Amino acid sequence: MFTNDMVECKQDEIVMQGMDPSALEALINFAYNGHIAIDQQNVQALLIGASFLQLQNVKDACCTFLQERLHPKNCLGVRQFAETMMCTGLYDAANSFVHQHFVEVSVSEEFLSLRPEEVLELVGCDELNVKAEEQVFEAILAWVRHQREERESCLPELLSKTRLPLCRPQFLADRVQQDELVRCCHKCRDLVDEAKDYHLMPERRPHLPAFKTRQRCCTSIAGLIYAVGGLNSAGDSLNVVEVFDPIGNCWERCQPMSTARSRVGVAVVNGLLYAIGGYDGTSRLSTVEVYNPETDTWTKVASMNSQRSAMGTVVVDGHIYVCGGYDGKSSLSSVECYSPETDRWTIVTEMSASRSAAGVTVFEGRIFVSGGHDGLQIFNTVSERPHHIVSPFSKAKACFLCEVCLYFCTGAMRLR
Repeated sequence: MFTNDMVECKQDEIVMQGMDPSALEALINFAYNGHIAIDQQNVQALLIGASFLQLQNVKDACCTFLQERLHPKNCLGVRQFAETMMCTGLYDAANSFVHQHFVEVSVSEEFLSLRPEEVLELVGCDELNVKAEEQVFEAILAWVRHQREERESCLPELLSKTRLPLCRPQFLADRVQQDELVRCCHKCRDLVDEAKDYHLMPERRPHLPAFKTRQRCCTSIAGLIYAVGGLNSAGDSLNVVEVFDPIGNCWERCQPMSTARSRVGVAVVNGLLYAIGGYDGTSRLSTVEVYNPETDTWTKVASMNSQRSAMGTVVVDGHIYVCGGYDGKSSLSSVECYSPETDRWTIVTEMSASRSAAGVTVFEGRIFVSGGHDGLQIFNTVSERPHHIVSPFSKAKACFLCEVCLYFCTGAMRLR
């Protein structure tokens, strides 16, 4: 401004717009002595002045100050301020904080004061940390009711971003369907009917938009790893369950299962951990028990139709599928599906071959069962459900885990 051919270099007095006088004085002093005091009262003014004067180290210090003091009551405001000041790191940190603490944020004054387009963007986000979709619904209703006359017209679009099919049927019937705002809106009632059809008519599920049945997953929150059952060095099946916290870098014992299980299938649905079948040291099991991490308790649920260990286990659309396995006499080709809502196991289309210790995964809504063995040979083929055979491996392989330690593997599952 002063050393180039700009108009200010010839003026005796220059007016600097948008600068807080005390912040400017602090920044000038910093230029001479290298020290500046940042507090709750001056941090925003200092960040604005530091951006204007291109004092990057002061700007970074202000961003760090704000980031360390993020709270459910201020994170939305900090995020908006960071976006205005083009502070990418602070914006990302505040945005991640909003996702991680969505339930607490949703009852704050900042949330209730958001513009409609901001609420739409937020509730449509995959990474909201919620235990159940019901919490997103309650947040939307609270926002609409805060200024009902102005916001009631936004409810259908907001509900369309909510994953109503993931709500419990009882909640849909007793809470959503009965709400006055929903009942008064034809479009909202259609969305509720769509969600109810998801539970009543599974064959229509593929026709729903994919995001409506996709569980939200807050990737910025570290999960927990559960090791379920297995064998000890003496070859005895265990009922021991341990959980690993990657942040604390430690293992802790959980409540043990009621039954010892090795070569057990494990799955996570709606925050609950299922231990399925396995081998107790005497026989293969058809029994199933489920662990609730909030209460540290195991509960027995419906047993499978067949005894099986070393089976493949996956979750598709909130249902558990077990593929193949060993029943104590031979490898199995049968596949069973468990519905947590009805607590029932159903036999579905079997695989083209009997497989134990196969690798199983889900891709684009289809189950792929790869490799494994039938007790006589190790396969290089792959089965797909719906029933289909895809190209084989170049080399015969069992499951990536069980090929190495078929008789010593434990069930492990990441549980959010």
